[in-house]
Amino acid sequence: MSEPILQLRDLTKRFGGLVATDSVTLDVAEGEVHAVIGPNGAGKTTLVGQISGEIRPDRGQIFFAGQPITRSPVHVRSLLGIARSFQITSVFPGFTVTANVALAVQAHAGHSFRFWTDATRDGTLLAPAAQYLELVGLTGRAGDVAATLSHGEHRQLELAMALATEPKLLLLDEPTAGVGGDESARMVELLRSFKGRFTILLIEHDMDAVFALADRITVLDSGRILASGAPGEIRADPAVRQAYLGDAEA
Repeated sequence: MSEPILQLRDLTKRFGGLVATDSVTLDVAEGEVHAVIGPNGAGKTTLVGQISGEIRPDRGQIFFAGQPITRSPVHVRSLLGIARSFQITSVFPGFTVTANVALAVQAHAGHSFRFWTDATRDGTLLAPAAQYLELVGLTGRAGDVAATLSHGEHRQLELAMALATEPKLLLLDEPTAGVGGDESARMVELLRSFKGRFTILLIEHDMDAVFALADRITVLDSGRILASGAPGEIRADPAVRQAYLGDAEA
């Protein structure tokens, strides 16, 4: 495994008397899919919010690609290559699927959204937009209005928009949440095709998806790391089985 692209050191965040993340120290290696799991209230979303820059930690440090980014704002982290998808969406439902991705390409290039009408006719934006749509399997829906997409297709569009920022690290917050069985399976296969091409930090409740995708898994419980390791190690860990996976046979 290569050197860590993301390093968290003693990351702590409190909300009043609640400790949401408690001295979290974690490395994510370049090219790996690293899943973060845990029960509701474990601190997963707060952890991702600190990585993306939406939440400032009370203590600890964050390093990305060797640079300290603990106090860097969201837009700086985005420019460095951190993209967050699924929990917060910036999809424009009245625009076509292609236009949404073209706008993401335009924004990443540093152009103003005041010129969004030009994005729908600019070949330098439409060509990469088409490539990202092909990558996520939405070529057939390129000309459709985003509001007509199914929930699973909407997730695919959000992913295409995240990829348009040319990320070095994808933060994926429950990509299979709220989708049906077929669409969930399609999303898992799509993310599996990204393995080795993108570094992914994945929050996911679907354990089948987690064990199908993850190279390493970290388990959070009450803001603390309960265990971290390869999927087989996590599946066999007695503390994890008791606290989260249950005592059923693996």
